[in-house]
Amino acid sequence: MKFRIGYRTVKTALGTAIAIILAQYLGLENFTSAGILTILCIKVTKKRSLRASWDRVLACAIAMGLSSLFFEMFGYHPVVIGFMLMVFIPVAVMARAADGIVSSSVIMLHIYSAGQVTFSLLLNELGIVIVGIGVALLMNLYMPSADQQLHKYQIQIEENFKKIFLEIVSFLRNGDSRWDGRELTETADLLEKAKALASQDVENNLMRNENLYYQYFKIREKQFDLIERVLPAVTSIPSIVEQGELIADFMEELSEAVKPGNTVLVYLEKLYRMKTEFETMELPKTREEFEARASLLHFVNEMESYLLLKRSFKGINHKNSMNQNDSEVAN
Repeated sequence: MKFRIGYRTVKTALGTAIAIILAQYLGLENFTSAGILTILCIKVTKKRSLRASWDRVLACAIAMGLSSLFFEMFGYHPVVIGFMLMVFIPVAVMARAADGIVSSSVIMLHIYSAGQVTFSLLLNELGIVIVGIGVALLMNLYMPSADQQLHKYQIQIEENFKKIFLEIVSFLRNGDSRWDGRELTETADLLEKAKALASQDVENNLMRNENLYYQYFKIREKQFDLIERVLPAVTSIPSIVEQGELIADFMEELSEAVKPGNTVLVYLEKLYRMKTEFETMELPKTREEFEARASLLHFVNEMESYLLLKRSFKGINHKNSMNQNDSEVAN
C-alpha cells in the first residue's frame, strides 16, 4: 500500500506545533488546548475552515459566559457541569455553533478545574481560543490550485467522448458491436470526481460563489446523460440505411471537435442541413427500414439537444493551456 502525506496533514501537524509553542511562549495556562483548536479548525477548504473557526469562537464565548454564571451561582460540582451542558448544547445549536460544542466544553472544564472565575482566567481562555483558531486560519491561507487537475479531468472526459462517438461511427458504418463500453463507466466516474473537485475549489475562493469548471462538468454530465440515453436506440438499428452513413460522417466530424474552440454553431447548422436532407429522401419501403430510420431520427434529435446544451456555457479560460481566443470548449 502506497504511503502518502497530504498537504492538509502537513498543515495540521505544523499548525498544531506552532499554536502550542506560541501559547506556551505567551505564558498561557493549558496551552496544549490551543493545539487542539488548531487541529479542529483546519479543514479541506477555506470556507469550511472559516465557518469552523467562527463556530468555535461563538461557542467558546457562550461557554465562558454560562460557566461563569453556573459555577459561581451553584458551585463547582460535577453535577453542575451536567446541568450546564443541558443548557449550553441547545443554546449553541440555536446559535448555529454546534460544531464548537466539543472544543468549548474544554474551556468549561478549564474554568471548573480553576475553582473560581477571575478576569485573568477568562483572559487566558480567550488567549487560547485566539491563538488556536488564529494559527489554523493562517495555515489555511494556502490552498493548492485545483486548475491543473481540473484541466486533466477535462481532457480525459473529452477524449472519452471522442472514443464513444467513434464507436457509434463504427457501428453505423460496419455494424460493429464489439465495444465493451469501458469509456461509459470511466466517464461517469471522472465526472463525479471532477464536479467534487470543482465544488471544493469554489469553497477555497472566498470572493466567488461559482466555478466555470463546475458549470462545464455539469454541462458535460447532461450531455453524457443524453449519450447514454440514445445509445440503445443506435445499437437497436436493424439494418444499415443511407441516413446512417450521413450520421456516421457527422459524428466523425463531431468527434474531432471535442476540444477548445467555439464551433458549436457550425455543427448545429450541419445538423439542421442533414435533417432537411433526410426529409427529401425516399420514404422507407420495409418495416425494418422504417424502424432503422425512426431510431436514427431519434438519435439526431438527441444530438441536437447535446449541441444546444453547449450554447449555454460561457467557457473556460485556461491561463497556461490555451489562448484567450480559444476560451470555449466546443462540443
